[in-house]
Amino acid sequence: MKILGLDYGDRKIGVAVSDAFGWTAQGLEVIVRRKPDDDLRRIGEIIKEHGVEEIVIGLPKNMNGTIGPRGEISRSYAEVLKQSFGLPVHLWDERLSTVSAERTLLEADVSRKKRRQVIDKMAATIILQTYLDYQSRR
Repeated sequence: MKILGLDYGDRKIGVAVSDAFGWTAQGLEVIVRRKPDDDLRRIGEIIKEHGVEEIVIGLPKNMNGTIGPRGEISRSYAEVLKQSFGLPVHLWDERLSTVSAERTLLEADVSRKKRRQVIDKMAATIILQTYLDYQSRR
């Protein structure tokens, strides 16, 4: 069963997908947000193309664990995804996923320009991989 991972942001949506066994996450692409309908159409295409059966969307929490305005936006988007595609949508704590992605790219000596191009995709991969790891331990 393939799972789609999303890092939902104001300007971009990082996208990752799991392998068929749900063991590993691979970064897929970054959707540059222009119109909500375009975003949903592209996500729908990815769902069909990869046979996705579930969606995981990053839930930005404050460091004390509370949900702030950004988290509420992600919750609302999760509802839109559920209604649009009829698939289970899971919210997953994404605290520090972007920081972790940035650190990994810095350690790999990736240029600033290239980091900006892939940071959201890598954050989506980290969100999805931590979710998959959690599920495998249950």
